[in-house]
Amino acid sequence: MTDLLKTKLSRRSVLQTVAAGAVGVSPALRALVYAAGSDKPEKEEVKIGFIPLTDCASVVMASVLGFDKKYGVKIIPTKEASWAGVRDKLVNGELDFAHVLYGLVYGVHLGTAGPKKDMAVLMSINNNGQAISLSKALADKGAVDGPSLAKLMTKEKREYTFAGTFPTGTHAMWMHYWLAAAGINPVSEAKLITVPPPQMVANMRIGNMDGFCVGEPWNHRAIMDGIGITANTTQDIWKDHPEKVLGTTADFLKKNPNTCRAVMMAVLEASRWIDASLQNKMKMAETVAEKSYINTSVDVINQRILGRYQNGLGKTWDDPNHMKFFNDGAVNFPYLSDGMWFLTQHKRWGLLKAHPDYLAVAKQINQIDLYKDVASAMKINVPKDVMRSSKLMDGVVWDGKDPKKYADDFKIKA
Repeated sequence: MTDLLKTKLSRRSVLQTVAAGAVGVSPALRALVYAAGSDKPEKEEVKIGFIPLTDCASVVMASVLGFDKKYGVKIIPTKEASWAGVRDKLVNGELDFAHVLYGLVYGVHLGTAGPKKDMAVLMSINNNGQAISLSKALADKGAVDGPSLAKLMTKEKREYTFAGTFPTGTHAMWMHYWLAAAGINPVSEAKLITVPPPQMVANMRIGNMDGFCVGEPWNHRAIMDGIGITANTTQDIWKDHPEKVLGTTADFLKKNPNTCRAVMMAVLEASRWIDASLQNKMKMAETVAEKSYINTSVDVINQRILGRYQNGLGKTWDDPNHMKFFNDGAVNFPYLSDGMWFLTQHKRWGLLKAHPDYLAVAKQINQIDLYKDVASAMKINVPKDVMRSSKLMDGVVWDGKDPKKYADDFKIKA
């Protein structure tokens, strides 16, 4: 038995041996495999921070439906008040993982979003499903999209204020990109503030901002409350864009690789379950609407997750590029180019003073090999390339091949 201990057989390799024709595995050998460095989770109860947004659903449903227990862990979803709070609790170890903004993870890793700490993106949680809302007051003056907003801002000179949810986060970058695509410099011609997602609607109601970018259900809530309109969805800016990720610190990953693998499997299974049927999406909406999660009415959530949109001005449409959690595995792969894109925008808007080694940073953060291992075990499709190519709303193609040139070539920047 000591020889077996030295070889540190994993439980998976034992099972593969059995499948190949070995006759049975004794209980004693199974126990030994665990003792010798198996894939048993090192930490069996984990806290995953989330912000009250529709895209926290895969983390919540992994817990509610018991997918976590299937993989040997217990997920405790922990509701947080702000992205800054999520950042601080991840960094100091109060949270083990988080449903978190892609750009926040990169900002912490490089020290541009508060305390510097080596971070890890384990998988992507969702694509699409955010939006840019403008106040009803602006819409009444004809500002209902980017070009008409630019026209109004030229005609009626004053300080215009727009909100994102975290300085290096996804929503801040979508808002910057959208304004710039309309010819508005978000640094010199507008004021950008940070507001936690659940507080967006209340802040617009009292006139604190002219517009905001946030995840659902808060854009739809603004319409239902009669205080805002949807000017653009983020999938209009970039079809199938990266959004939230399952994030942790590099330290936690190093100490708890099996726990990370188990949590990823649970969240992936929940992602696949959500996207599997209309019925599942409705059940998800009912669950996450509850007070302990998003704390809103189901009707604010369940329309846009099905792609049924209205803009608050009488226009309705069915959007095939609504929020996706799985999409046959296409959502969840942590493309290196996705992480690199946020770095190009951080450089564009002056959050990074010099060009980083874009590819090297993405390789440090995005756990490609771990994801491939998990996806293979779950028979989930994995793309051949770690980069992907997309054309954004201004016609500019991003493919990750020359990030320095891409960042420098924008006419409107800080």
